[in-house]
Amino acid sequence: MRNFALETYFSKWEFNAKHHMTASDAQSMTVSELLHLADMPTDALAALPLGYTETWGAYSLREAIAKTYDNLDAANILCFAGAEEGVYTAMRVLLEKDDHAIVAVPNYQAAETLPLEICQVSGVKLDPENNWRLDLDDVRKSIRPNTKLISVCFPNNPSGAIIPGDDYAELIDICRHHDLYLFNDEVYRLVELDESKRIDQSADVYEKALSLNVMSKAYGLPGLRIGWIATQDREVLQKLERYKHYLSICNSAPSERLAEVALSIREKLLQRNRHLMTKNVEKLDVFFNDYSDFFDWQHPDGGCIAFPRFIGRGGVENFCKDLVEKSGVLLLPASIYWSELMDAPTDRFRIGFGRANMDEGLVAFREYMEQHREALRS
Repeated sequence: MRNFALETYFSKWEFNAKHHMTASDAQSMTVSELLHLADMPTDALAALPLGYTETWGAYSLREAIAKTYDNLDAANILCFAGAEEGVYTAMRVLLEKDDHAIVAVPNYQAAETLPLEICQVSGVKLDPENNWRLDLDDVRKSIRPNTKLISVCFPNNPSGAIIPGDDYAELIDICRHHDLYLFNDEVYRLVELDESKRIDQSADVYEKALSLNVMSKAYGLPGLRIGWIATQDREVLQKLERYKHYLSICNSAPSERLAEVALSIREKLLQRNRHLMTKNVEKLDVFFNDYSDFFDWQHPDGGCIAFPRFIGRGGVENFCKDLVEKSGVLLLPASIYWSELMDAPTDRFRIGFGRANMDEGLVAFREYMEQHREALRS
């Protein structure tokens, strides 16, 4: 399996760069801040036993997660140690060597790399010239007799695009007609910049869908390492649970309890994070307008990341490298989202806007642009 490009890049820069401006999560908080927001004493977890938990996740936690769906209950939820374990387990369980999978591009690397380790995979493009729209005709043309799974990510990582509602309904119809599983990475749902673009969770509306979610992104609590898969297909969920026995086995008891606390006040958390993201996007609007000779800025639909085009001299890879080395501003260049399946954009970078300290990064970014304006002019 090839190196995980994003994590390899982060292993060098994430905790060493002064200004982490490509973070994919919302602003986090301390345990005491979370408990205060939930009107709980700071010693509320002091009596919590530090033993094993259920492989499925604590029943009370799964009940809390199920309440975030319209048509599911606790029996439709399986918890994981973060979202990545969920992706890994789902691909290993659903796919076999004689199968074929279809993956939207660009996407989170694991959505592509893991299936490629197992079976044949085709990519279908999200078109950057058409607001990253998924070409459903390409999806249809890519289906083979042995196709078993379509994997998407909406709101998309890295573009922040959301599939239009009519297209989404058509995608589900395609899956249902061909009896395909639909795997949807939904970790940025509920922090849409335009809530009218929000789509239903796949597991709510399609019997062979698997919805992936996590406490890390929209809720801003990545340190909990609590993710989950929701599906109406309980037979598949049982197989996922059996596979998890070879991985984490179970989650951290304190993390599960804190996740349950967070979900009890989820609207407070989401409102806080949506407000911060909206304000930060307005700041990015100003920044990219001031440097429109160098960047093609496209408003994301949801999540807390975007994928602007760099149109200056020297290419985006050199630009991102020079920027972090000289000013400490960390962005993710397009090579991180390189695809083995098809051509992916090579002139873009991922920028994050979910954290509270973005002003400091923008000041350093602006200083770099002023110092290198002529050298970057194409």
